[in-house]
Formats: sequence, structure tokens, C-alpha cells
Amino acid sequence: MLVRLINKGLCVLKRRDFRPTASFWEANRIALESLQKNKLRSFLTLLGIILATTTLIIVTALIHGMNVYIAEKVSDMGADGFRVVRMAWFGPWDPKKFFEMLKRNPEIKPEEYEFVKDKVTLLKDIGMMVSRRRRVSYKGDSMPRVEVQGITDNMPAISNVGVAEGRVIASAEVRRHATVAFIGNDLKTRFFEGVDPIGKTIQIEGNPYEVVGVAKGMGSVFGQSQDSFVMIPIESYFKTYGARKDIEIVAKAIDQEHLMEAQDEVRMLLRAYRHLAPNQDDNFSIFASETFVTLWNRLTAAIAGMAVGIVSVFMVVGGIVIMNIMLAAVTERTHEIGIRKSLGARRRDILNQFLVESSFLSGAGGFVGVVIAWLLAVVVRNATPVPMALPWSSVFLGVGLSGLVGLFFGIYPARRASKLDPIEALRVER
Repeated sequence: MLVRLINKGLCVLKRRDFRPTASFWEANRIALESLQKNKLRSFLTLLGIILATTTLIIVTALIHGMNVYIAEKVSDMGADGFRVVRMAWFGPWDPKKFFEMLKRNPEIKPEEYEFVKDKVTLLKDIGMMVSRRRRVSYKGDSMPRVEVQGITDNMPAISNVGVAEGRVIASAEVRRHATVAFIGNDLKTRFFEGVDPIGKTIQIEGNPYEVVGVAKGMGSVFGQSQDSFVMIPIESYFKTYGARKDIEIVAKAIDQEHLMEAQDEVRMLLRAYRHLAPNQDDNFSIFASETFVTLWNRLTAAIAGMAVGIVSVFMVVGGIVIMNIMLAAVTERTHEIGIRKSLGARRRDILNQFLVESSFLSGAGGFVGVVIAWLLAVVVRNATPVPMALPWSSVFLGVGLSGLVGLFFGIYPARRASKLDPIEALRVER
């Protein structure tokens, strides 16, 4: 009886081209055949893994893309720059604290800028600016809500604004309230397409300003153009608009290593000018590029934590489904396992075969998830202002993590298959 069962099994194995000890590649081939044979079941089996990997890759692409985006575009202050403003708000919104700051913090005055400029020792450069949205026109055509900036002559250099044509505003023009303007690339494109803008006169709320230069294009941030601006001498700004509100002091430390010391020095000088006691809080705000980075790191930590929770649930659900499918595969192939063991296959051979199969199945789900995530990232990046960048490390992480999940949840079915008694297994009808 046993001989007849073995001979019958040998015929089956010969037709399937199996060996008693399945190699690594043969185990993968078996898993691939299983995927192709039962496409719907395979898809449902791997759905949890696919969703987990897709979520992981999308979140990674978003965070990585935002990191690159913030480093390149969000802050124009550079690694050694910072700003002093009346008040800056970071973190959770607190209306009570906001109105307290609004009441306590006075406007920054030009006299304070001059005081800091004369006393400071750790700055490479320091400037002053103020801005508001205004309508700008040229020969009957107009652009609403253009950012009109009143600046000191060194502000383009401090803010890392390059010159594409002409020149920046000169210090003499700031002193004598000259009606000159340094415009952004959006205005050149709108008003002076194919025309040399230098020497032309634009109107800012009806006031004429001669164009002396055009800035290099800076692109957009979250869909908001950074090239829709006009810079005019700050004294001309004060003369035109009168109110000296919303002034900002913009500074650069002598180098990045002295950034914190330079901020502390400016803080000390402003506190001294405003006669603040040691136990009183600052009634102004100082922030640098690292402030944005710190805020973003907090946000990404929260996003990553939430994503880890979602991915973990999907991975566990997907792993349990894979374990059940592998248990079903053990039951379906009990006769085959008995024949293998009768012909000399060791428990380790059977164990390895089923572990390779479960890892392959899970890894295939991870690969599909990576492809879906990549397609979604491309669509989002091209159709929306949200930056997406897919690092290669996340691809390997997604597929590798999926394979490990399959390996872990395949241990129980593989051990169960390896412990089958060959005689009992051979008695199971196919």
C-alpha cells in the first residue's frame, strides 16, 4: 500500500517537475504559480500588505519631498539668517496668548533698527523692510495684491534675491526717497514680455516708479508665487504710506556657528532699548530658518507616528491573512509533503520551502504597493502644489518590510508542514 502511494505520488511530482528538496528558486516559482493560478484570492490575500506598503511609501514620499522643499524654498533667510518681528506664532493656536502678545508687543521702530545696527558685533549684515499688498499697473494693465516691499538697499542680498536684469536699489536712492523699483519676475512676464523693462515706469496705487532691475525667478511655495513683488526704497515707502507699522529687522550672522550668539546679542540690545527688566518676557519675536525646520520636524513626527499605527494595523491584518492562506496551502499539499519526506526531504527543507513561499507572496504585495505609491506620488506632484519625492531607501524598506512580515507569519504554517508524518500525509487523498 505504501509503495503504491509513493509510486502514485512520484508520477505527480514528475509531472510538476518537483524535487524532494525544493530549492530557493523553485520555492519562488511555486509561489508565483500560486499567484497566477488564483488571481482574485492572491489579490485579496495581499490587499492588507499592499495598503500598508502604499501608505508607508506615500507618507515617506511626502515627508521627504517636504524636507527638500523647505530646505530649498520655504525660508529665504539661509542657514545664517534670522528676523526680528513684532510677534511670530508657532505651534498650536492660542487666542488668549495671541491677544496678550498683540497688546504687549509694540511695533518695531526704525530707531530700534538703527540702534541695533550701530551696536551689534556678530552680524555680517542687517537690514529693514516693511510690506503690504497693493495694485501695480503699467499702461492700463494691472496686477492686484502685489507685495510692495519697502527695503533698505542691502535687503536683496540678505534675502538671497538674485538679479536677472539691471541692478538693485542703491543706498543713495534710499536716503533721498527716490521713486525707483526692483521688480519680481511675475511683473516682468506680465508687463514687459519681450520688452526691456529697465527705465520703464510702473504705477503703484497711482504713484510712478522707475524700474531699475528685475529679480531672478524664485518659483512658488505651495502654489503661491514668490515672484509677485516690487521692492522700493523704505524711505519712499514711509513717505507714500505714512504709517510705520509691521517693520521687520532682517539680519545675517557672521557665520552659521555664531547664529545663536548673534540672535542673543540682538535680543539683548532690543531688551536694553526697551528697558525690559530681567524677569520680563520679550515683547518681540526672533525666528530663524531652524525655527521652520523645528516646527516641521514636530509635524512630521506626528504624521510619521500616525502612519506607523496605520501601517502596523494593515501589516498585521495582511500577515494574518497570509498565514491562513499558507495553512490552507499546507492542507492542500499534504500528500505532496508526505511524498517529499518519504523520498528524503528533511524537516528543514519543508520549512524553508514554505517560508520562502510566504515571504515571496508578501514581498510581491509590497512591490505592488510600491508601484501604486509611486504612481500616486507622480500624480500628486504634477497635479497639485504638494511636493512629493520618493527616495530609493523607501522602496527597499517597503518591499523588505513586507517580506519580513510574510516570513514572520509564515513560520507557524511552515513548522506545521515540516512536522507532518510522511505516512499519515501519504494517506490523505488528493
